[in-house]
Amino acid sequence: MNTVLWGVLPYLSLAILVGGTIWRYRYDKFGWTTRSSQLYESRLLRIGSPMFHIGILVVFIGHVGGLVIPESWTEAVGISEGIYHFNALFFGGIAGVLTLGGLLILIYRRRTTGPVFMATTRNDKLMYVLLVSAIALGLWTTLVAVGAGHEAHNYRETVSPWFRSLFTLRPDVEAMAAAPVQFHLHVLIALTLFAVWPFTRLVHAFTAPVHYLFRPYIVYRSRDRRQGSRPTPSGWSPVGTSDRERRP
Repeated sequence: MNTVLWGVLPYLSLAILVGGTIWRYRYDKFGWTTRSSQLYESRLLRIGSPMFHIGILVVFIGHVGGLVIPESWTEAVGISEGIYHFNALFFGGIAGVLTLGGLLILIYRRRTTGPVFMATTRNDKLMYVLLVSAIALGLWTTLVAVGAGHEAHNYRETVSPWFRSLFTLRPDVEAMAAAPVQFHLHVLIALTLFAVWPFTRLVHAFTAPVHYLFRPYIVYRSRDRRQGSRPTPSGWSPVGTSDRERRP
């Protein structure tokens, strides 16, 4: 069972994520959108959306740092394990509460606003359940670690080596199996979320407008009649017709 869960399921989830994204791009380009509903309700959206997106960004950065960067690297630059875990629990807890709060506001808005709820698909409803479960379990592991104090489980000795071993195609199943049950549940929900990702509105995350950062400047030139520029004719007037000729 451990081999299936921690040695096979991650690659299956990744294959569905990549294959599903390619399929969605080829056959549902016009559906590749967040299906914005700001037109129907904007007050709660202005509160919940920034909370969720800022929180999830911090959570993502924290997960990358905790799973990808080995413990020996942080100790080599003078960051002790105690300091690292304190920062991870403190900032991770704040980001988790911010993310969960924003998500709950968005779910409440979607459920109580008729047109917004009508535009919600079954896949999106499943997505919300998985997101809430993953974030809640992440906060649970944080609370358990805070309550355990110095005896808290060090996931950088179990979950992190297993995660890095996936990229070498030699998954460390024993390391992941040694982690507590809350980490098992958190990872399983995350793998399920990645598998359904391409078939929900979450797919828009792969089309962030990064190119806007590198596009050339748009030059605007004003028309000043005092400098001799000709006025722009109206749309119903023939090109070259002057203002005097258009007057009755």
